[in-house]
Amino acid sequence: MREFFYELKEGFLISLRAIRANKYRAALTTLGIVIGIWAVVLITTAINGIDGAFQRGISALGADNLYIDKWAWFTDEAWWKIRNRRNLTIEDYYQFKEQAQLPVATAPTILTQQVVKNQDKSLENTLITGTTQEYVETTNFTFSEGRFFNEVESNSGRNIVVIGNTVSQNLFPAGGAINRSIKIGGQNFRIVGVLAEQGSFMLGPFNPDNQVYIPIKTVFKYFQNRNNGSVTINVRAANTQMIPDTRDEAAGIMRRIRGLKYSEENDFTVNQQEALTQQYKQTVGIIQIVGLFITALALFVGIVGITNIMFVSVRERTKEIGVRKAIGAKRRTILMQFMVEAFLICLIGGIIGFILAYISSEIINRRVLPATVQMNSVIIAVVLSTLSGILSGFFPAYKASKMDPVEALRYE
Repeated sequence: MREFFYELKEGFLISLRAIRANKYRAALTTLGIVIGIWAVVLITTAINGIDGAFQRGISALGADNLYIDKWAWFTDEAWWKIRNRRNLTIEDYYQFKEQAQLPVATAPTILTQQVVKNQDKSLENTLITGTTQEYVETTNFTFSEGRFFNEVESNSGRNIVVIGNTVSQNLFPAGGAINRSIKIGGQNFRIVGVLAEQGSFMLGPFNPDNQVYIPIKTVFKYFQNRNNGSVTINVRAANTQMIPDTRDEAAGIMRRIRGLKYSEENDFTVNQQEALTQQYKQTVGIIQIVGLFITALALFVGIVGITNIMFVSVRERTKEIGVRKAIGAKRRTILMQFMVEAFLICLIGGIIGFILAYISSEIINRRVLPATVQMNSVIIAVVLSTLSGILSGFFPAYKASKMDPVEALRYE
């Protein structure tokens, strides 16, 4: 065992001298490994960040929610057929609320886009969600300041508003939004609550951080006729196990409310987040496949490059190999020397690639999405660097170990 470690140490030192003697060649050789490791770590980090943001967004909205809507989130049904469905009305919601037994909370929502202003600061096409005081019970919202509007404020259609975290930062960068006044579509509204950051960029305009919430009666008063536009009914099940039963009950009640005959199809859809999650997983799966293909291609190019250079190195050092074998070096010693050299080149490339990926992930984390390098990314970088070194160094090292010392010493 002591002899093995001595040979390993010698191989390591000889490899370092060889790499230093051919610095530029070694640098160019590692480029493929650098790109490959950078790509795999960055893609892994980005996907982890996307997944975390998506899960936080879903959690904020409530994983046990159902959404009764005119529109279907994902369907193969013709769009014109869905478009021609009757709108869901606020009266539909009141009847549903009265008849439903299984939900722990229900709330109507209707959406409109308006300009939101605070003095000289303005947000165009901001999503305004009109709802009731019960809406907050269908979510997992948390507040950085203030509260959600109450039943009295909701029923009387007062000009009060709860704003998302991003809206607050844009309109009140210095803070202190509570009890301040903003204009929505030209009307003055008093802020009673500011949500803590809890949305996800994956939810796009439906990210709670980018929305404002006002009483639904206020929407009908200023921005939209109650007979125009379709209401969505948010339904929260008691838990995720109760979702199927709650969905079946909701569908049955809505068919009764809408006066549908047994043979008629539903003219509404009970959407659930499982469909959104499945769509998300399919999208991320495609990104992962493409990312792995790019990474595998880069690593393959790097391995081929290092293998080629190692063959060149073996040929250049043929006499050195002959001398070492003539004075008693074993085959495993020569094999280990060149394997260690290839491993070191790949390890250096892996370290550089990981550092570049770390810097890139920090830039992404600050400007695009929450993406931090995690332990699995470190493990992937180390394992891939090691495997690349073994694969690229084995055949050149094996060739060197098989050399006949006499023939090697004659090599010109």
